[in-house]
Amino acid sequence: MAVRERNILVMNAGSSSQKCCLYRIEGDALLGDPPAPLWKGKIEWSAPDGARLTVLDRQETLPGGEPRGSGVSRLLETLWHGKAAVIGGPGEIAGVGHRVVHGGSEFQEPTRITPAVKEAIARLSPLAPAHNPAALEGIEAAEQLLGRYSPQVAVFDTAFHRTLPDAAAVYPGPHSWLKQGIRRYGFHGINHAWCTERAVTMLPDRDPSDLRLICCHLGNGCSLAAVRGGRCMDTTMGFTPLEGLMMGSRSGSIDPGVLLYLLEAPDGPTAAELGHILNTESGLKGLSGVSEDLRAVVAARDAGDARARLAWEVYIHRLRAQIGAMAASLGGLDVLVFTAGVGENSAAVRSETCAPLGFLGLFLNEQKNHAVSQSGPGKERDISRANSRVRVLVIP
Repeated sequence: MAVRERNILVMNAGSSSQKCCLYRIEGDALLGDPPAPLWKGKIEWSAPDGARLTVLDRQETLPGGEPRGSGVSRLLETLWHGKAAVIGGPGEIAGVGHRVVHGGSEFQEPTRITPAVKEAIARLSPLAPAHNPAALEGIEAAEQLLGRYSPQVAVFDTAFHRTLPDAAAVYPGPHSWLKQGIRRYGFHGINHAWCTERAVTMLPDRDPSDLRLICCHLGNGCSLAAVRGGRCMDTTMGFTPLEGLMMGSRSGSIDPGVLLYLLEAPDGPTAAELGHILNTESGLKGLSGVSEDLRAVVAARDAGDARARLAWEVYIHRLRAQIGAMAASLGGLDVLVFTAGVGENSAAVRSETCAPLGFLGLFLNEQKNHAVSQSGPGKERDISRANSRVRVLVIP
């Protein structure tokens, strides 16, 4: 390997998956379009038939009850063991980058991982219980397999939203909450930042310094970011990833009076039980009674399931409403981006979401919209009509 060629492992611990890619980087910096990954693998923890490990095009089901950390180690070991091996051993990995969801107010830049940083990520875990612990599992697995010779760096989802104006970041509770760090942080920031950069590249005729963009990150977790001139001005997630849009198994925003009512009821849940309900038994899963996976909900809806249809309608209604709110915060809209698993792959979600947005000057080209999902993931597309003032983009 050339002296200035390095293998960089990237790990993304989501609420329902662990995704990893190995990139071979030449030179001191990554400029322009990213290279294709040398290797990629993932674990889908909530797959219907049990946790599913996929490396390149090969799949296997992980043993039931296996700790997640062990599953991550098994995934990483395929880098140098078996038919999918692409390197000779762990010593050939020059560094590891981890997506970490909650960095609080402490971390606003990519940060070298130390014991103190790990302690801080753990301390913030109650604010992102489905994410920060998963990131720590990945960090620990990488440490054990790669040793101290592969430095690890944490990149925080919250960092992109550090530009939120106080009017968008501060909750209308007692002012003392601010001293306790209770404010809106926002999440999915790494991807919102990426999509903002790619949108500017895709639209060279638009002035990036004043481009008004709404990014729709729609996966198992869902959030919107309202961006103007590259700066985040508003977002739907807040103090935790629970606020905002309806999601796979998370409720999104709910009248806090409902929560007080439940907690004060004689046979109501404890605070811990209510947290479990809101994070893992609500959203698409809770309303439909079918699954947190939108594909399964749509299949049930199409088969005549009334609860699945209700779940779909609430999901789309809340998404449309929040796009309207984000457009108002920007004073208009130039670009609407769809990204993440649902955003990239569901033509129906894009179509239903955009249908009433003609008043913004947004018109979808349905032929292009459906062609995106039929051609498979991985390609950036403009799916708006020629006469649409607002451009509609799909960005992986």
